Amino acid sequence: MSHQLKYEKLLENLKGFNRVAVAFSGGVDSTFLLKAAVEALGAENVLAVTSDAETYPERELKEAMILAKEIGCEHVVIHTSELNIPGYAENPINRCYFCKQELFTNLIPVAQERGFNQVIFGAIADDLSDYRPGFKAALEKGVRAPLQEEELTKADIRALSYQMNLRTWDKPSFACLSSRIPYGEKITQEKLTMIDKAEQFLMDLGFRQVRVRQHEKLARIEVVPQDIQKLAGFNEMIVSKLKSIGYMYITIDLQGYRSGSLNETIKTPKLTMV
Repeated sequence: MSHQLKYEKLLENLKGFNRVAVAFSGGVDSTFLLKAAVEALGAENVLAVTSDAETYPERELKEAMILAKEIGCEHVVIHTSELNIPGYAENPINRCYFCKQELFTNLIPVAQERGFNQVIFGAIADDLSDYRPGFKAALEKGVRAPLQEEELTKADIRALSYQMNLRTWDKPSFACLSSRIPYGEKITQEKLTMIDKAEQFLMDLGFRQVRVRQHEKLARIEVVPQDIQKLAGFNEMIVSKLKSIGYMYITIDLQGYRSGSLNETIKTPKLTMV
């Protein structure tokens, strides 16, 4: 099925919701979903809600605020704390379940108070091929994933976003900072701050798609394969900076960037929204 036909089906799906609140991170998928919701329902029937938490960099929050303003719907920022969720900081393999449960528990009342009857979020078809325990929380809370329901892939969304003049069409994929810490290693504010500073430094050097996976005092840097040689050219500068941040060892992952690389260590059944 063409991505254009999928988009038409998405709009029909969204029209059935009446008034929606979109869990909005400012990433490729949630920005596209927000824009589609506004087209389907009108800006007055769409609310964007962004959660400002320890695992969400300030640069992402600022961009989400700008994007929501450009799209033209009401935008609310709520404050949550993943580190205060019992069980989250211990970093179990279902960590994302706790995160999404906290998000939706706080988001749904905000939406309901403003008269928005349905909460939706930007899970996509590609997510079904990876371990996503956050889906369970969405199911429990009645949160829908229209992009996934209409089988929209990341490639579809980037192509459609380009056609719609959304500047997020080629934005690098992003996940919360906790995803850089291996399961079972405790998540702390200190670690999240180190990761954020290290990734910001690498982005300032010109690397767009980057992850700094933190294995205690070791930083394992992932960039897209074609950037690995370029990364090595900044060797001395990167080592000096990351050691000043607090890392003892700095390595380059020769496999390059891949989404959810820390999930490679687990074998767990996939969770779906259907």
